[in-house]
Amino acid sequence: MCHEAAQKAGFAVDFRQSNHEGDLIDWVQEAGRNAAGIIINAGGYTHTSVALHDALKAVKIPIIEVHLSDPKTREKFRHHSFIEPVAKKSIVGKGAKGYVLAIEALVA
Repeated sequence: MCHEAAQKAGFAVDFRQSNHEGDLIDWVQEAGRNAAGIIINAGGYTHTSVALHDALKAVKIPIIEVHLSDPKTREKFRHHSFIEPVAKKSIVGKGAKGYVLAIEALVA
């Protein structure tokens, strides 16, 4: 689904996942040098990681934040996102389709 959406626009997708904050930061910095944009679902780091916020803020490519559910309808501590202020757009509550919508947002 994501590969097809990206291919239609002439892009490729590089999926990455880690439970380690440092890995995510390294990948953000790498993407800042090599990618056209970043689509990120930072999971729990959305609400806790100033370091990830700073890494995203430092790159000069568009960032789209994605969450399968809407964090603002969940526990109060999930209502704040450190990613949202540095993202061009946040897509929440659309399930897996949110990633396709994020690709489309980057292309636009």
